Amino acid sequence: QVQLVESGGGLVQAGGSLRLSCAASRSIFSMNSMGWYRQAPGKQRELVATITTGGGTNYGDSVKGRFTISRDNAKNTVYLQMNSLKPEDTAVYYCKLVYNSGILYWGKGTLVTVSS
Repeated sequence: QVQLVESGGGLVQAGGSLRLSCAASRSIFSMNSMGWYRQAPGKQRELVATITTGGGTNYGDSVKGRFTISRDNAKNTVYLQMNSLKPEDTAVYYCKLVYNSGILYWGKGTLVTVSS
């Protein structure tokens, strides 16, 4: 079992920045991908950003150019730098880890609220 602990959420004004962290309780060295998804009230969970073991990244259209995903294998942690935040970025942000075996884990989420 792998525990994913997200942190860094909070309340920020529009135009501001936040950095989310997702720390895994085990090595992410053999991961297939790790990433962030978000779910706003009344909406489906959507892709924010993912990063593969090879360093390839993928972003949701609504965050391209504003958000950056990165990882630190030594700390078993993935980060999401969020800049130029908008009220529509308000959501619970979830971390997801997928191993090469296909086994996947979700974190419990961290709330990001962007005020106008």
